[in-house]
Amino acid sequence: AYPSPLPCKGVCTNAHDPSLVRRDDGTYFRFSTGGKIAIHTAPSIQGPWTYDGAALPNGSIINRPGNQDLWAPDVAKVESTYYLYYSVGSFASQESAIGVATSTTMEVDSWTDLGSTGIESVIGSKFNAIDGNLQSANGKLYMNFGSFWSDLFQVEMANPPTKIAEAISSAIQVAFVPTPPQAQEGAFGYQYGDYYYLFFSIDKSGKSCLQGGGTTVLESHGWVYGPGGQGIIKDPKL
Repeated sequence: AYPSPLPCKGVCTNAHDPSLVRRDDGTYFRFSTGGKIAIHTAPSIQGPWTYDGAALPNGSIINRPGNQDLWAPDVAKVESTYYLYYSVGSFASQESAIGVATSTTMEVDSWTDLGSTGIESVIGSKFNAIDGNLQSANGKLYMNFGSFWSDLFQVEMANPPTKIAEAISSAIQVAFVPTPPQAQEGAFGYQYGDYYYLFFSIDKSGKSCLQGGGTTVLESHGWVYGPGGQGIIKDPKL
């Protein structure tokens, strides 16, 4: 059996592809697809949630179709700066890019758009450059990304993580379903103890993620349909 979602108060919809961050003062920020990256805040992970506005009200400076309809935010704090990664593209197309904006507070009107990270794809690329997720490992920063089109990849980022550290051709494949439609996306990397987990990452039978391996940790149940866009937050209040 799978647990049901926690009770939620306030604006609990408008939460597609959520990225959830707890600021040091205890304020919770929720970033989501749509509305040029919608920002909601709350004093608790269960709310009450309030809509504050758009992170990038003018859209992205990336000169690609879809730069006014931004997807799949991922927010991470590196030292004293928050980095907001977002996707620019058109549905079911490889004409995509992952952009980045920065802020020191995460508040509305505080974000500076820096444009493309250098993670971009075109028709015929070996991957689709959307659904970015920043991960730290062994003193380096990496971006997990990808959706369909050979599934999930990873590339090293520079520090500060506004650009890739090396050519995008160096990106390595980290998860792959050999049979169509190769429907893996929304990668999220997380370190727990001595292990790094990539959702989808560990298969109970030991099957490699490059051969379609992966253990289901949550699926549709009861009134919950199509859970996805997953992430992990360590909440000191829970």
